[in-house]
Amino acid sequence: MATTVWKGHLTFGLISMPVRMTTAARGERISFNQLHKECHSRLKQPLFCPVCNRNVERSEIVKGYEYEKDQYVLFSEEELDKIEPSSARVMEILEFVKLSEMDPLYFDSSYYIAPEDAGVKAYQLLMKAMEESGYGAIAKLTMHQREHIVIVRPGTKGMTLHTMFYSNEIRAAESVPTDKIEVKEQEKKLAQQLIESLAAPFEPQKYRDEYQENVRAMIAAKLKGQEVTEVAHPHMAPVIDLMEALKKSLAEKQAPAAAVVPAPAAPAPVGKKPPARAVQPISSVQKRAGKKVAG
Repeated sequence: MATTVWKGHLTFGLISMPVRMTTAARGERISFNQLHKECHSRLKQPLFCPVCNRNVERSEIVKGYEYEKDQYVLFSEEELDKIEPSSARVMEILEFVKLSEMDPLYFDSSYYIAPEDAGVKAYQLLMKAMEESGYGAIAKLTMHQREHIVIVRPGTKGMTLHTMFYSNEIRAAESVPTDKIEVKEQEKKLAQQLIESLAAPFEPQKYRDEYQENVRAMIAAKLKGQEVTEVAHPHMAPVIDLMEALKKSLAEKQAPAAAVVPAPAAPAPVGKKPPARAVQPISSVQKRAGKKVAG
């Protein structure tokens, strides 16, 4: 069962319902450990105090804000708990907005909201009302020592919540001089035909992270002492004749070429093998998710 990341009350008007939140999505990535090139030992980063000249335990750590160079204001966990706003326990809906008017650029992390037993009816009422009206709920929520602005919306099996970026966190897009470019009616028509030829129902299970699959294949090949096969990349050239490119794209879509499957890598002898502890088994590599792949 998913771990609860927040527990409290969701309120709108005088209606209050106890709810709990669980993570709805988490990145899955293969992670690499940093090893010493000479002996293949895993490198460690201990918490070290240069003044006391020793490693310190986590129980000895306090939080500090540097207000001047090497000058800190110290805070304990108890002090930080004292200043938690009401949104740490109560998620009050501030207003309802049309979901169709929301820019997904503001969405950050996704969560599921489930009701406790005492809040099932109010939860169902709110979800159905939003579902039929096309509205989502804007609320505030304090979690992980930060107050988030969130959007609550009806999902297929319950309500979902998305933490959002504040407006000052959104970076301005580079302006593109589109008003100076003239697009012909025939070009638009061909582009729409190409879009329609590629149109399909949204089925997220169809899409895969090919880079991660290639990393897993590379790990398997190295464990078997095989050479790593290089992935072929298409040569991209700038479009000179837009109309001609659109016509060719439509023609290729109507008569797709057979997919080319790369041949498996042949076994090849390798040099001296590193110690067994320097090789990560595939199963343990796949279990480590959420860390960015390091070069």
